[in-house]
Amino acid sequence: MSGNHCCDHECEGHQSINNTEDLGVLYSLYTRIDSDRIECLNEAVEGSGRLVFKPWDQRLNFEQFVESDCDEELLFKIPFTGNVKLKGLIVIGGEDESHPSRIRLYKNRPNMNFDDVNVEADQEFETMRDMNGTLEYIIKIVKFSSVHHLTIHIPKNFGNETTKVYYIGLRGEFTATQREAVLIANYELAPNPAECKTDIKDTVPQQIH
Repeated sequence: MSGNHCCDHECEGHQSINNTEDLGVLYSLYTRIDSDRIECLNEAVEGSGRLVFKPWDQRLNFEQFVESDCDEELLFKIPFTGNVKLKGLIVIGGEDESHPSRIRLYKNRPNMNFDDVNVEADQEFETMRDMNGTLEYIIKIVKFSSVHHLTIHIPKNFGNETTKVYYIGLRGEFTATQREAVLIANYELAPNPAECKTDIKDTVPQQIH
């Protein structure tokens, strides 16, 4: 286990969260993820990687998790529906040695695979066991101010053959892209088909016999 300790004080790259009341609002970026297009490489069960991006109040649902397959590594490929300014990350892993011990972040590299993770990460840090989601890793806003795709690489854990993750929470600010803003505007301006039918029916001239 890492020699770094993070208790009730802030330490380099980490901070312990004492007030968790507002975290449900702060950690709501999962709603801005294009969840159908999430990929998780080396997951033991297909599709399980996307299950860890969930609401804050479901973070302790240990029935939903992803576990790596043939070794410790996991690679999450996370597309957003707009641009995100990332500020914080929370990870809940296995209570034993299967908990991730290091995390590496890459921005706007949607086609990465395990052959590409030898390049320098935009940010990486040692992680600590956290079974309650009370330890936040501070993301460098300068480097992650305009992110449309995030890749999270977990290269190792605390000594288990496989890595297990129950929850990944992302905190930050979301901005709709120009295309999405236009789609939203068009949707709001478009007439309701039900209303159209009502209007048409009401305007049909009645025949008098």
